Amino acid sequence: MRVVSGIQPTGNLHLGNYLGAIKQWVAMQDAMEAGDECLFFLADLHALTVSIDPRELAANTVEMAATLLAAGIDPDRSVLFNQARVPAHSELGWILGGTARIGWLNRMTQWKDKAGKNREGASVGLFTYPVLQAADVLAYQATHVPVGDDQKQHLELARDIATKFNTDFGVDLFTLPEPFVSKSAPRIMSLRDGGAKMSKSDPSDMSRINLSDPDDAIAAKFRKARTDPDPLPADPAALDARPEARNLVTIYAALADQSVEAVLATHAGQGFGVFKPALADLAIARLGPIRDRMAALLGDRSAVGAVLSRGAERARELAAPTLHAAQRAVGLQL
Repeated sequence: MRVVSGIQPTGNLHLGNYLGAIKQWVAMQDAMEAGDECLFFLADLHALTVSIDPRELAANTVEMAATLLAAGIDPDRSVLFNQARVPAHSELGWILGGTARIGWLNRMTQWKDKAGKNREGASVGLFTYPVLQAADVLAYQATHVPVGDDQKQHLELARDIATKFNTDFGVDLFTLPEPFVSKSAPRIMSLRDGGAKMSKSDPSDMSRINLSDPDDAIAAKFRKARTDPDPLPADPAALDARPEARNLVTIYAALADQSVEAVLATHAGQGFGVFKPALADLAIARLGPIRDRMAALLGDRSAVGAVLSRGAERARELAAPTLHAAQRAVGLQL
């Protein structure tokens, strides 16, 4: 089993990033058996599809690596690297661009959403980045790729590209990766609007818990989080029409490694005046150590860079046989 997953190196990581992706990566790493392997990469090449500040991208890459290390990614058990240090991603992405079809990319819902009405003004990279995503996983013969609902279509595209390449060139080269869907990966919503995802782009800092927030800020944000006047129910179905309440219960369950049913069994009948402080205490207990480790790691950025360098060396070794085989298949190597 080989799991491959990437995350864009954005700044100001928040609770939604942690519970939705990073915590899941640590769990996958810890569940690996002998012979299995996890590769986690910072998708800095994908970050180039939109306008960027070069200095900010470089800083965010190191800070994201420090966050992953602080959260529990162990570079002795997982391969942690940034995409740009492994040229096989770009090289294989270009080769696969000859196999992918414009019609396939036109159907990508994320392309439609991100480009909006200004498709003519969007970058070529934004249109073709699902092909690079395919190369990201196919280069390593990934057997499983963690995906959320918004990425399932891209994994299906990677499988389509792999199948067409194998067929067109008469090779049995690319493994068809399977989705690794974690039922425990929650969708974390804004603390100010239960109908919107928690996001760093929200103008209100009160809408999110940043992983860098001090304890008092975490407590204040939960205390001021939007809720309703009713107490917590015993039946999870009763939360369906209460998005803000459901969000806070979901966050508690994810931080406590419990089911929503278990959380309600303990807290049913409580008002939010009681539940919010309990949630804040739990969040501080879970996130505080990560924040402190992250700060310590960022005190020596060169050491974090050395971890990425070592991971990239291993990733290059793993990707090389597939890249060379793909080059031979299309006639780029004898």
